[in-house]
Amino acid sequence: MLTIVKGMGLLFLTLALFSLFSFKAPKGDKAMSGLAGAAIASFLVEAIHRYISGDFLKIAFLGEVGISSGSLAGTAAASLVAISMGANPTFALVAGVALSGLGILPGFIAGYIVGLVAPIIEKKLPEGLNIVAGAIIIAPLARIIAVTTTPVVDATLLTVGEAVTVAANQSPIVMGFLLGGMMKIICTSPLSSMSMTAMLGLQGLAMGISSIASFGGAFTNGVVFKRMGLGDKSNMLGVMLEPLTQAEIITKNPVPIFFSDFIGGGLAGIVAASLGIINNAPGTAAPIPGLLAPFGFNPPLKVALALVLAAICGIIGGYLGTSILKLVDKKYKFNIDKKPFGAKKAFSDQ
Repeated sequence: MLTIVKGMGLLFLTLALFSLFSFKAPKGDKAMSGLAGAAIASFLVEAIHRYISGDFLKIAFLGEVGISSGSLAGTAAASLVAISMGANPTFALVAGVALSGLGILPGFIAGYIVGLVAPIIEKKLPEGLNIVAGAIIIAPLARIIAVTTTPVVDATLLTVGEAVTVAANQSPIVMGFLLGGMMKIICTSPLSSMSMTAMLGLQGLAMGISSIASFGGAFTNGVVFKRMGLGDKSNMLGVMLEPLTQAEIITKNPVPIFFSDFIGGGLAGIVAASLGIINNAPGTAAPIPGLLAPFGFNPPLKVALALVLAAICGIIGGYLGTSILKLVDKKYKFNIDKKPFGAKKAFSDQ
């Protein structure tokens, strides 16, 4: 129990700090978006092509593609974070290529600093000289930042990830529900579960729970949108494939969506924990990456079974969550009975 409390407590603390940075830091949300893209460009490509195309299907060339992609996670993070923040793409890539051999989290920190500094350098230096001089300045700056922050990252964020991983291994069913439910809420919120799991460096069973829960919870979101009458079929499909595309609707109807997500994601997480699904590709906690990445580390039939059961659990979570809230609303007359954003009629009438 102490292990669970420690793991989840550290995760909650990290989530609070992560949320504060995303919402309050200059261009924090854009930086997180870049980190999520870097996780796809590196870890997802590595998981699919190194472990499935390479190790399983024995296609040597694609295996090399996966190895190369995974080794450049720091480069991808520094470049995409800086670009997402509006930095000159040349400066962003200068920062990225200077980080060969470094991890995604130091790359994220270096990319964030470059994203703030690069526009100033470009503006202050004379036209024509700014690109050359900026490149000469930014390359060592990015490398110094990444190298000096690596020990700090290892001692903090990765330690939190290790605590969560240990808790998942020692109490898989309980952590399957708690971690799965939390990750699906993060996945659906304006935050990014891909960024979160990449920052923590989650691997093994904890990452397997997170990825399967993200996939199964997608069906929860579909059911909630359907039962609440939120938007049309395109909105329902959009929230299932990528929740951030429906952020406007989600942020105006958080209670039924997040409550149902915790149930659906938690049940899907129990499925992953029960079947022992592992995932050694950090940052792949999202519906589509969560569908694909586990195939790189588990027997295909086991993953297929987990995905089917997770989808069923997600549907159950959606119906159960909305049904409970309808009963609560009918008894206590909370604000849930008001017409939800984008809905054709009040929630209590659904």
